[in-house]
Amino acid sequence: MGSSQALQAAKVYRQLLKSVKQHIGVEGHQTHFTDFIKQEFRKSPQQLDLSLIQQKIKLASDYTFLLNSVHHQKDLLFSYNIAVDRSEEMKRILGKSAASVGLQLPDVYQP
Repeated sequence: MGSSQALQAAKVYRQLLKSVKQHIGVEGHQTHFTDFIKQEFRKSPQQLDLSLIQQKIKLASDYTFLLNSVHHQKDLLFSYNIAVDRSEEMKRILGKSAASVGLQLPDVYQP
């Protein structure tokens, strides 16, 4: 494996681990994700041919993109109020806005 390919693999490895930790978590029952990733990336490159290494790097990169995209889509759905009751969050935001200019919300909005 060439040095540029090794750098690319290291970059993809870091990005994938970061994404898994951020979006899936690393609690005790979820460590099998990170354990599998570490195991796959620590395999000796001499045991694999070059095309298989490139495929695995591409797969890891694609999976990282998928994780980030699914999380981003979830955030967008929440922000657009799709299938989510956000009335409590809106009350909190309105309360903060009112308090920032020295006002209080009417009793209708109070918890």
